[in-house]
Amino acid sequence: MRPKVSKELETLRYLTAQELFAALPEIGEDMTARPVRNEGVMTFASALLDSPTPEEAVTFAAQMFSRRVAIWWGHECLRHVRDLLEPTDHAMMQAAAAWVAAPDESARAALLDRALAEPIRSPGVWLALATGWAGTSLTPPETPPVQPPRYLTGRGVNAAVLAALARVEQPRRKGTLGDFVSMARDLAAPDLA
Repeated sequence: MRPKVSKELETLRYLTAQELFAALPEIGEDMTARPVRNEGVMTFASALLDSPTPEEAVTFAAQMFSRRVAIWWGHECLRHVRDLLEPTDHAMMQAAAAWVAAPDESARAALLDRALAEPIRSPGVWLALATGWAGTSLTPPETPPVQPPRYLTGRGVNAAVLAALARVEQPRRKGTLGDFVSMARDLAAPDLA
């Protein structure tokens, strides 16, 4: 199942990294690098690959996309290293992809419950948590709604992708990280054109 990101689905939250940092200050808690004035999001993300902490490119990319697109990007990153993942990861990835294709609050809430019940926070479980945090409320439908913080889905996607990257053999890790950023660039391309 490969949902297409439609034109009506906004891809990027902001076009410049500085705007994203201003609107989502929590990203500054997760990264040491800071953008320069008017630096485009993909320019900043790509430059992070050559920084002392290139994994921050994942952290930034997970937050630069709208929530559904971030989950899809995380899914594609995990799919890129699927041979390193467990059956539970694949099941969670499939459920997350289904939600991206057809967002449904009850399916999202059920996926969050499934992910929270897992004893190990593996890459697929983190992606499922990120999906669960992408809804309108963190609480069950029968209780008063609690809106999730705007940064929470991105943090879940970040954890999923970095947990998957950690499973890649060291000699292949830099290239895999570059592939992840390249996938982010491809997803961002329609908004940057």
